[in-house]
Amino acid sequence: MLKRLNLKRLYAVKAKTLDNIQKAFCLTKADLQNIIRSFHAEMERGLSGKISRLRMIPTYVARPTGNERGKFIALDLGGTNFRILALKLRGNGRTLPPHVMKFALQKRQITGTGDDLFDFIAGCIKAFMKRQNIQLFEECELGFTFSFPVRQTALASGQLVCWTKGFSAKGVVGKDVVGLLRRALIKRALRNVKIIALTNDTVGTLVAGSYSDRRCDVGVIIGTGTNACYPEKASKIRKMPANPIGNREIIINIEWGNFNNLKKTRYDKLLDASSHNPREQILEKMVSGMYLGEITRLVLADLEKQGILFSTPCSIPGSRLAFRTEHMSAIESDEAPHFYATLRILRGLGVRYSLPDDRKLVSEVCRAVSKRAARISAAAITAVVLKMDAGLKKAHVIAIDGSVYEKHPTFKDDMKEAFQELTGEKASRIRMVLTKDGSGKGAAIIAAVAYASQEAK
Repeated sequence: MLKRLNLKRLYAVKAKTLDNIQKAFCLTKADLQNIIRSFHAEMERGLSGKISRLRMIPTYVARPTGNERGKFIALDLGGTNFRILALKLRGNGRTLPPHVMKFALQKRQITGTGDDLFDFIAGCIKAFMKRQNIQLFEECELGFTFSFPVRQTALASGQLVCWTKGFSAKGVVGKDVVGLLRRALIKRALRNVKIIALTNDTVGTLVAGSYSDRRCDVGVIIGTGTNACYPEKASKIRKMPANPIGNREIIINIEWGNFNNLKKTRYDKLLDASSHNPREQILEKMVSGMYLGEITRLVLADLEKQGILFSTPCSIPGSRLAFRTEHMSAIESDEAPHFYATLRILRGLGVRYSLPDDRKLVSEVCRAVSKRAARISAAAITAVVLKMDAGLKKAHVIAIDGSVYEKHPTFKDDMKEAFQELTGEKASRIRMVLTKDGSGKGAAIIAAVAYASQEAK
């Protein structure tokens, strides 16, 4: 009888604890509206050149018309694995399937010198051209996706601000990465390769989406990291020193991961304090795949410490980064009442024994964390759309890429629900489209846009 009473009390405590966690991670409609207002204020400050959490970087890239034609090469460098591709544009928003080669950087290129890094990349471009039967006398226009922090000064020029993702090649920070690659290409006797555009993965995603659909005016990445971009009239970008393009639009790289006017739980504060960049990239720490699993682990660690979760000691709560966002997706896809897939995941992570109600609690914690991420993402997208179209009078297509958006079982639906709350019957005018491989295809299309612009002069 006593044991039954203890179990009943434990179930009540678990229910109360779950309710508290859900409330802590819950974002109401009013919370989302506050995010939008604050986002707009930061966007305006960033466009004016004032101190802002949103960098609002002019990319000097315009959206394509969809009528661009020709064959263009793209280099997509965003990590230890990179790709080179050739894409043929047929006009009317149509492309042929790209020809792609993948390459892997070794430690000596990642941590050595910039000369080593770019010489290796130039060698890979030469190998790709040989595979594609592109002759050295045949002029090739190349778009360069470089997904690291860059201070872009022109369409085909940008200085590396700092390395991320484990890169530390010397002699690159503060230098024009396009210039470094050009020098390496000349060394490899590839004078026929003309780098005519520099971009990042988010801008590439928008451009890839808008080539086939002119209604596409927002590009978003929700994966390991997160960011967004949109087209802005040059006249509104008051921090640009000179305006050679009149009132035409150029794409703004928002760098929205650094937005920080968000309600933080104590778990967010713990994660932030232990990160390499405290008080920075707060939105990214609440939304991106790099951090969602760790937030969840911190909650689970707290529950185990309180004696609410797992009856035997386990390794998950004490092992930083052991619980990953992929685990969350699998657990949230699991079926009640037994949660057998969750059982297998937990065992693989060192939890030898768990009850079905333990596994249900783990699933609900994952759900609370991921739903908040989706709602923050939706509020930020809504802010960008309303910046362009305050009355939401026309349709907007959002090109999205990234593993969290693509693979999480409820992320899309949670975002749609938030759009509905924020915009009512006009929610149908915001349509999200998964845009796979946007960073690579987009770089080739940007090269086509740049080439067409040069030909028109």
